[in-house]
Amino acid sequence: MNDTPAPMSETDNAPASEQQLRDAMVERLIELGAARSARVVAAFRSVPRHLATPEVDMAKTYEAEFAAVTKTDPTGVNISSVSAPRIQAMQIEQADIQPGMSVLEIGSGGVNAAYLAEMVGGRGHVVTMDIDHDVTRRAEDFLKTTGYDRIVTVITADGEHGVPGHAPYDRIVVTVQAADIPPAWVHQLKEGGRLVVPLRMRGMTRTVAFIRDRERLISDGFELCGFVPMQGVGENRVRLVLLHDVEGEEIALRLDGLPEPDAEALRVALGMHRVEVWSGVTVAGDESTEHLDLWLTTALDNLPLMAAKIGARKRGLVASASPIGVPTLVDGDSFAYRTARPTDDPDRYELGAISHGPQARKVADRLAEEIQVWHSDHRTQRAHIEVHPAGTPDDRLPAGRLVDRPHTRVTITWS
Repeated sequence: MNDTPAPMSETDNAPASEQQLRDAMVERLIELGAARSARVVAAFRSVPRHLATPEVDMAKTYEAEFAAVTKTDPTGVNISSVSAPRIQAMQIEQADIQPGMSVLEIGSGGVNAAYLAEMVGGRGHVVTMDIDHDVTRRAEDFLKTTGYDRIVTVITADGEHGVPGHAPYDRIVVTVQAADIPPAWVHQLKEGGRLVVPLRMRGMTRTVAFIRDRERLISDGFELCGFVPMQGVGENRVRLVLLHDVEGEEIALRLDGLPEPDAEALRVALGMHRVEVWSGVTVAGDESTEHLDLWLTTALDNLPLMAAKIGARKRGLVASASPIGVPTLVDGDSFAYRTARPTDDPDRYELGAISHGPQARKVADRLAEEIQVWHSDHRTQRAHIEVHPAGTPDDRLPAGRLVDRPHTRVTITWS
């Protein structure tokens, strides 16, 4: 801990090789900008995370971007994992946890709860919960082995309802992808407290740091992320519509509350000659397009994500292959997706649209136009996200893109 001796049995006498791996991981987290504060750095230097996944090579567990999958469902979908250190550090920085706080973690695994315990110290308390008995049993074993069970309480229950018996909380950190924010999370959070949640909005997931302002939540920054989906009452998975189903070359649209597409017409369009429209807007090779993509989903009505396997790109069916998906504008029998091409500058790429279908030029022009609007009007800005209770009248909501869910109305606005 930062304010008390670390309550663990392994760390103090850890072999040099383990500590060296932790130190190297921390240096990488600092380089990536994921670990910024001294207390987060100290926490990540302390926890022997490899003990949570003994089936994984120890060195692998300390790689900044490695997430250890611990359980899959019968169809092979990952339903539980120990998140990558970079993602964990990023969320903990977002949460701004102080010594003595009470923290609820929704989505357990043990490792993140140990980091949270380091942050709250001996005067604080962490509750970690998961719907899956296998997951919580694994977390309990890890926390007992490392001594963090003195500060962390493990609960097996549906995260939709939180843990009212230990509320209110100064912080709630959600480590599963959520499509909605249940009322329990808001009501169990102290006024002015912070909720950090990987919130899926029209297919795009961002881990958002929210501050509670009575019944609404106001964003205080967000980061690109990926998490396994929430299970239980709050489960709301993205639906896939296949456009090409050859093994290894699959192409599909990820739908999240968007209009039902004319799948057959889009399959035909995929086989038609492609049209390219380039925007004149460039990005650096290491520059993320996460804010551009959020702008596109704010500005355009029918924008699912097109996911494609690498074989589809090798066959020339699509120019971009991403398992997560790239923003794709659908207009009836035609579609256009965001892409990029090299420029004369080896470190810059031009953004554009590739389109298929009878209206290919029109749809590509529309997508390229919004890329240009983002560049001219919003490139230096960040979106503002608010969450209001379902039933809030439109005239009490900020102007912008509205995402309606069963419990909430989420707004995405730009200056």
